[in-house]
Formats: sequence, structure tokens, C-alpha cells
Amino acid sequence: MTKSCDGKVAIVTGASSGIGRATALLLAKEGAAIVAGARRQAELETLVSEIEQSGGRAKAVAGDVTDETFARELVDCASTEFGGLDMAVNAAGTLGPMGPIIDLERPVWDDVIVTNLTSAYLAAKHQIPALLERGAGSLVFVSSFVGYTAAMPGVAAYAASKAGMIGLMKTLAVEYGSQGIRSNALLPGGTQTAMADIMADTEEMQEFVRDMHALKRISTPQEQAEAALFLASDASSFVTGSAMLVDGGVSISKT
Repeated sequence: MTKSCDGKVAIVTGASSGIGRATALLLAKEGAAIVAGARRQAELETLVSEIEQSGGRAKAVAGDVTDETFARELVDCASTEFGGLDMAVNAAGTLGPMGPIIDLERPVWDDVIVTNLTSAYLAAKHQIPALLERGAGSLVFVSSFVGYTAAMPGVAAYAASKAGMIGLMKTLAVEYGSQGIRSNALLPGGTQTAMADIMADTEEMQEFVRDMHALKRISTPQEQAEAALFLASDASSFVTGSAMLVDGGVSISKT
């Protein structure tokens, strides 16, 4: 049976945990060669080992997504090790300390914006030329419903950075669509990750977050990975400029 990503090469950032890790595993299962990027080398090596043990191909590149050199190294690895680049899922991100804007120090604001938004710009800057060399390709940015369909107190920098990512994505869609490059954003709802545990650190808060969703539960990373696969693969060949909500109905639920 033909797999949806046979012969493709993918970069996945934030691949050491959460949505990024689940996406890297799923893309590899569907036939893609994976360049896995994150800060934690040991976790990346474990991921690569899992992929290789399942018959897939993967390379780990450890670094900081706020560093332009790292963005370049990921693309260079894709080209050198696997012959090019066909898709990228940019999933790395940070929540940052929670609290009211008047207590938010400028260095903290800058760190969140750089980690979430500037990193997306750096990724696109280096990924797009490699995608153009293939004649087509797909960019996926992991954003959030926060700052797009809903607001939550205490996360101003996070909301601003994730909303900015959607604006960047839409601009790339119109700039490069005629050259075969698709650009989309995945907007998860509550998802069982380390970041979710920070936002809801008590059972009472976790129950509240689950109840916000129309489905009355939060997502698994695997469910978000399935959506990322759709956007990255040719299954979404006529989808570009889309901010795709995979949020369990949290954007519409008022109960």
C-alpha cells in the first residue's frame, strides 16, 4: 500500500515532545524521511531510534529555533542526508510565564515572541528556497486558537505571537502559491502536553479546561499529528492560507 509521504523529506521542529514528536513519528510512518529539530539532544536521539527501529529514516539536529544558524542547519541536513526538502512542520514553541501584562517584563515578552514568531520567520526564510528547488512543497506552522478565536487571561505574549504566526502564514501563502508552495497553520485546542500541564496545573483547572471544549475533553498529540499530516501531505493539495482549527469545538462552545 502506498503511503501518503513516500519519497518525501520533512523537517519537524519541537520534535522532542508533544505535538512535534507525534508528528515526526506519524510522518515517518507514512514514509517521510525526517529531520527532527529541538533543543534536547537525548530526546531527539530516542525519537530517531524509534523511527529507525520501525524501518524509517531520520536524523537529529539539536539547537535553538531562535538561532538562524539552526534554521539553516535543519535545511542543510535535509538536503545533504536525504536529497532535499518537501515539507516542514514548525511546531516548536513556548508558553512563557503567565500573568497580567502590567507584570510582564520586557525580556520575557521578547523571549516568547522570538521563540514562537521570529522562529517561524527564520524557518520559512530557509525552508522556502529548498522547497522551491523541488518545485512544490508544504509549510505548516503550529499556532493556537488562543489569540485567534478566543482570548485567555495571563498569556498576552503567547497569544500575540501565535496570532502573528497566522499573519505570516497567510502572507507566505499568497507570495509563493504560484510557485507551488502551500502555507497553512494548525490551531490546536487543549492538548495533553507539558505546556498544557503548566496552563492547568491542578485537577480543578484541568476539569475546567476540558469542559471549555464542545467535546468535553482535550486532544492527544496524536490527534493533532493527524491534522498536521493532512496539511503537510498532498491530501490537502488545494489547501493554502488556512488557519485550521483542530480544537474540539473550544472556539464555539459556550456551555
